[in-house]
Amino acid sequence: MCALGIQPYSSFPLLFTLNSTISLEKSGVSIIQGNPNFSLFGQGILIGFVDTGIDYEHRAFRNADGTTRIYSIWDQTLEGGAPPQRFAFGSEYKKHQINIALSAANPTSIVPTRDDNGHGTMLAGIAAGTPNMAEEFQGVAPEAELVVVKLKQAKEYNRKIFSVRSDIDCYQESDIIMGIEYIRSVAAQLSKPLVLCIGVGTSQGGHSGSDLISEYINNLATYPRLALCIAAGNEGNNRRHFRGDLMSPDFYRDFELRIGDHDTDFFFELWNYSPFRITIKLTSPTGETTQDIYPRLNDCLKYNLIFESTIIYVNNFVLEEDTGAQLIIVRFQQAEAGIWKIRIVNIDSQPSTFDAWLPSGSIISEDTFFLESTPDITVTNPGNTRYTLTVTAYNQYNDSILADSSRGFSIPGAVVPDLAAPGYQITCPLTGNRYGSATGTGAAAALASGITAMLMEWAINRGNYTTITGREISNLMVRGAARSTDITYPNPIWGNGIINILGVFESLS
Repeated sequence: MCALGIQPYSSFPLLFTLNSTISLEKSGVSIIQGNPNFSLFGQGILIGFVDTGIDYEHRAFRNADGTTRIYSIWDQTLEGGAPPQRFAFGSEYKKHQINIALSAANPTSIVPTRDDNGHGTMLAGIAAGTPNMAEEFQGVAPEAELVVVKLKQAKEYNRKIFSVRSDIDCYQESDIIMGIEYIRSVAAQLSKPLVLCIGVGTSQGGHSGSDLISEYINNLATYPRLALCIAAGNEGNNRRHFRGDLMSPDFYRDFELRIGDHDTDFFFELWNYSPFRITIKLTSPTGETTQDIYPRLNDCLKYNLIFESTIIYVNNFVLEEDTGAQLIIVRFQQAEAGIWKIRIVNIDSQPSTFDAWLPSGSIISEDTFFLESTPDITVTNPGNTRYTLTVTAYNQYNDSILADSSRGFSIPGAVVPDLAAPGYQITCPLTGNRYGSATGTGAAAALASGITAMLMEWAINRGNYTTITGREISNLMVRGAARSTDITYPNPIWGNGIINILGVFESLS
């Protein structure tokens, strides 16, 4: 456990969780697609997904003749097949193999990849699913081609380092980056514009856009012919963020964490961006207290509590390498349920502010939370980047924000989320050739990915703006957003307004 301390925090991949669990008119899609001067359906555009895979047998991903619209799938979980070129694990299945499988009596005997969760199938369907009027379903960009990565589960070693149980779905930062690189290699091979849809997120990291994956993605957004749409996360209503002010005269702050019965093993992170140093002290529900834990370079302290079975590991890094911030990580094993008290003290006796985040998604239950939580600054990473399109979700039926949608801004004050998109009960394909609905910022990001593919088709494939970058697409989307007259923009809930591709073209006229 104390390898985290000997080695820097940035050497351990962050753990990501999924960001989701009719709408076309609200975003101006139907008007643009029905206009013969536009008629944009994503033709000639690749949309890539790094998620839980795809149900390639589903009719939502087939052409009229029954062949697939998926160019390739890299299943990181399967061995036995050939991995993609330049990668050392998993199995790659290309279009011709998928088509052979689709014509076989037992498709999985030829292409055994599957989406056991359904999240990836949902994202791909909302962004680019083949229309099915009987099911009242149509993807936003149904003529786009798909490239899919099925992420493998996080390694047991990485889970143990962060006290995450082995039965929880979560994915490693390093595998996500490799998945993106694979999709980029396919786009380069085909010489096609690419939209990347990122429907996973993490509350690890300082929410500053300075972590490894955020800086990597932010850089990609400056490349021509490549755009990224990122789900903002669903942490706004989960009470998993606490912001504390350390003010005179004593420069300390007490706050409380409730730990639920089922959350025996988990962690939380506390980030301090001020130049002043802070200490931490924890008190268990039975009253047992740690010492004041001071910031150091490479310390990892272990506490075996006497009156209960709880084991606590505390790292108080005076300097986190990637961000320059002070980082405190608290990891629990066999945590005692109940109310824990935490005291933070500024040992330099200067006013400052700190932020604490519990893990995102299903890593913990809803029974573990901060009693005085702060809903702002809950956009999950890598959504805190400046140049990508970070998307929150709203209810398109009553024009209200979804309560669970994560809120901005980022720690440095960057405007995130950028835009809101429809994300409530969006009709989507489900595994097993079924249809259903999805709610959350992942669904909203998928819808925004389809809209981005439409814009890229107009800009690149029709010769209107052939060198457009993801950063420029994000700026155009923000410029064309629909805005209410009684709301001040930008704001931490709605960002810059509601996505509206019709408004994008009106702003260019």
